[in-house]
Amino acid sequence: MQYPSAWLQGASRGEAIACELRLQIINETIKPGEIISENRIAADFGSSRSPVRDALKALSSEGLIRLERMGAVVLGLNLEDVNELYDVRYLIESFVQHRLAEGDHEALFVQLDRTIDKMKLAVKHGDYVDFAYQDFMFHEMIVMQAQHQRMIHLWNSIRQIVMTVILITTEKGFQTGAERMNWVADKHYKILNGLRSQDAEVIRRAVDDYFKDSAQTLSRTLP
Repeated sequence: MQYPSAWLQGASRGEAIACELRLQIINETIKPGEIISENRIAADFGSSRSPVRDALKALSSEGLIRLERMGAVVLGLNLEDVNELYDVRYLIESFVQHRLAEGDHEALFVQLDRTIDKMKLAVKHGDYVDFAYQDFMFHEMIVMQAQHQRMIHLWNSIRQIVMTVILITTEKGFQTGAERMNWVADKHYKILNGLRSQDAEVIRRAVDDYFKDSAQTLSRTLP
């Protein structure tokens, strides 16, 4: 698996290298405990050391590697780490969705409905990359709509890992067949219908149900 080039539009060289390394670390192509050096990565990517250094700093800030004098020690992302990541997602998404219980957000709801349609179309065409992208965008649009700058900052601190985890789990999910992935797409209606209700309790239950299902999916699909 390679990081989708279409997802790298506008990314710097360092960001692009970080995305590819992040994917290799999370899917365990690069194993926990391995030591990777700036020189090796620069050679692998045909890059100078400066963007490699930027990439390693980003991965270190995400807790995927530990920078040491001899190189970067790979820490990886185990299931407990991912569960904690989804705890943070839950905190963010439950907050922002509760915030959207007030106000007129119909334009967002139309976009979310169309995004679910795109997910189902991706299932029809066997395109796990587009499915993963639409899945991620569904959640990001909700976060951005809430216009809470601290929550957006928190979301941005985890968004690259979240996107990569969604990509990996989606590829494996597609191997289970279209019925399963259509179910994954359809469960986003729980979130959409909750938001449309503008009822804080209905929204809370929808978020709880969604993340309960997601936790079960993660335990089945990650290394």
